[in-house]
Amino acid sequence: MRDGDTDPRRRVPRTDLLLADPALAAAAATLGRDRVKAAVVAAQERARRGEIGPEAVRDAAVAALPPPAPRAVLNATGVVLHTNLGRAALSRAAVDALLAAAGHTDVELDLATGRRARRGRDTMAALAAAVPAAGGVHVVNNGAAALVLAATALAAGREIVVSRGELVEIGDGFRLPDLLASTGARLREVGTTNRTTLADYAAAVGPDTGFVLKVHPSNFRVTGFTSAVGVRELATLGVPVVADIGSGLLAPDPLLPDEPDAATTLRAGAHLVTASGDKLLGGPQAGLLLGAADLVERLRRHPLARALRVDKLTLAALAATLHRPDTPTRSALHADPGVLRRRVERLRDRLGVDGRKAEVVPSVAVVGGGGAPGVELDSWALSLPERYATPLRTGETPVLGRVVRGRLLLDLRCVPPEADDTVRAAVLAVPVEGD
Repeated sequence: MRDGDTDPRRRVPRTDLLLADPALAAAAATLGRDRVKAAVVAAQERARRGEIGPEAVRDAAVAALPPPAPRAVLNATGVVLHTNLGRAALSRAAVDALLAAAGHTDVELDLATGRRARRGRDTMAALAAAVPAAGGVHVVNNGAAALVLAATALAAGREIVVSRGELVEIGDGFRLPDLLASTGARLREVGTTNRTTLADYAAAVGPDTGFVLKVHPSNFRVTGFTSAVGVRELATLGVPVVADIGSGLLAPDPLLPDEPDAATTLRAGAHLVTASGDKLLGGPQAGLLLGAADLVERLRRHPLARALRVDKLTLAALAATLHRPDTPTRSALHADPGVLRRRVERLRDRLGVDGRKAEVVPSVAVVGGGGAPGVELDSWALSLPERYATPLRTGETPVLGRVVRGRLLLDLRCVPPEADDTVRAAVLAVPVEGD
């Protein structure tokens, strides 16, 4: 026998056989054959150099492929609307609507006449039905865009009167004053950080006023010696009142008594309400505009509206959310603590059978996403050693919890019950280190 016949490099799997492997074939369907082939060739070269054995080529090629982007994550943080995790999880109805809308749709076509129709008319009808107090509705690509469109259309070259205590930072370093100034409007700040009166607004209103802006400070609370002016009082000033309620609550929710909603705000006299679709509404990222029909139409026909419009997928998901309001967000907010405790106890007991020690502890969940900062939700969590945090976060199915005083807490409030087994499998995948 020649020496070359025993060379392990001769046992490196052929490229065509590797590409036919189910895992690599599935990856090629999403990442492209060329990209997967490059990973296979690179793994084969490693085997020929002796860095890995021929039997490890397939696994090395799979490991070299990038995961789907963005990756699905199980939210066990206890933060219902986690901004870094994409805020609201969509309902099954919204996901199905997204898939149905991925092909050709009647987004701007009247099938009965065969002629062009208003874009997203079904979604607009659903939004109007959800907030009957609104004379007109429109949707743009996020909450900030809704406010930018209102400021541009109603106050470019004019003044926006706003309380100093409501000039908030809206996240990621973006600040409301900068956002509004970018539209060409001038800010007329009134009052002080902690106290603003109706007389402050009245003294500032004049011929150059485009509108009075009322901003709900949804991601913080100011307490103590404070005063603010409500929409009902502002509506007596004789100029348009634009209310940015932020969180997207369309109607009152007893769980969130201090959170403004669109219906109540409009009935109080607001001429226009702006809000986000991916917060308490539980839908896709979108900016909602609701209010007087003439103002909304003015915004809808403004040239900037074209640049801020939403795509067919957003329209489909938003319509499904409005038609079927029992969203994951609502389910998480209103979850029964007793049910959560029993789920956590079952998970603990099953892990105990598998030789993993965990504890059941009380937890405090929050709304998140810049909404209801003072609301705390009684919850329950599985408590594990802190060392579990990184491997769970970086595992095949990332599970994100929160670390408190050296322990990793996995709060199941935002984890679907059908995913409890996935959490268990992820915990068991973490190597044992004598906990």
